[in-house]
Amino acid sequence: MPSILDPSDTSFDRMVCPHLNSSRYSYLRPDPTQPALTEKQYFFALNLRQCVDLLPRLLGSLIEAIRFLGPEHCALSIVEGNSADGTLEVLRLLVPELKTMGVEYWLASSTLDPSQGLRIRKLAKLRAMAIEPVTGPATVLQPKPGEQPDEIGTTTYYSQPATSKLPLAANATIIFINDVAACAEDILELIHQRIFQSADMVCAMDWNNPFPTLPTTLPLPPIFYDVWIARSLSGNLLFDIPPATGSWQHSLDLFFDHPPSRARFLAGLPTQVFSCWNGAVALRAAPLARGDAAFRWPRPGECFQGEPQLLCKDLWGRGYGRIAVVPAVNLEYTDRGGRWVKKEKGYRRERIAWEARPPEMVKCVPTFTEQEWLPWNESMS
Repeated sequence: MPSILDPSDTSFDRMVCPHLNSSRYSYLRPDPTQPALTEKQYFFALNLRQCVDLLPRLLGSLIEAIRFLGPEHCALSIVEGNSADGTLEVLRLLVPELKTMGVEYWLASSTLDPSQGLRIRKLAKLRAMAIEPVTGPATVLQPKPGEQPDEIGTTTYYSQPATSKLPLAANATIIFINDVAACAEDILELIHQRIFQSADMVCAMDWNNPFPTLPTTLPLPPIFYDVWIARSLSGNLLFDIPPATGSWQHSLDLFFDHPPSRARFLAGLPTQVFSCWNGAVALRAAPLARGDAAFRWPRPGECFQGEPQLLCKDLWGRGYGRIAVVPAVNLEYTDRGGRWVKKEKGYRRERIAWEARPPEMVKCVPTFTEQEWLPWNESMS
């Protein structure tokens, strides 16, 4: 627990993070001179599996951010699944610690295994489960006719299940984080950009080292990871993947066919996109709390795509198209990779001139060798 609860603890070899820029983010804390709010301003959601080695960095940063924002203004929901490495046990140990801090904390464990069977359907259910305190019991989690037992799963709750909606402030933010090596400043920067840009959703940039066993001192550029989900305002992938080969040979050429976005991105500036996820997001809570959008899987006949891309598509359809990537927030999925990526990437910030309309056509990519252009609002009625 000390490695998670104490930012200065060095008992584990984890990625070192900078001290918080408290002046940059101080406005995110509700005014202490005003009457205490009963509504939550920040809701953190995580799906975690088999990542105990990453927890000191990830959860340590998360708790540092919560302390900065004010525990009374925050809530946390974690859904664990199928871990055999002690991940669940660590998360259970946090229950009394977070209660002492004054953070509302929901913890559940699900047997749903996205690595087997209908992956997107299961991922959508797990994500929906993590935000149940915001949405109320999610209808997507109810058994559907013909579903097999492994598509439904069983859930064990280690806190009181959410039976009603958590009261949220009018401009509340949901922060959804994958199993990434993140600093508290990364988390706060996403929240800041969500509010500063009046955005509906902002995403980090996540990266991958294609040669993880080689020394990180070698001049190997990071490769953008979440290319299957992300689409630029051209509707295309962020880098070109030729359908004939499925090759990632153009992976360094991001925003290759949308010059305005390319210029902003290369300058390190927040850049509007059609869709993204990229390891961590901060999004306006209201559309999900009201049921205007939700995590789902493709409808019959709809392009096969991931649940985050479908969420972005539905947000656009409801008028919430202010979606952007934040090049200042760079994430990787291990402590070692996180150190490497942090050394490679810089920081620049500026406001976005938002486009009101999505691209007319968005590339459908069931697999990297199957690609076609379809209307962005395909299947919407």
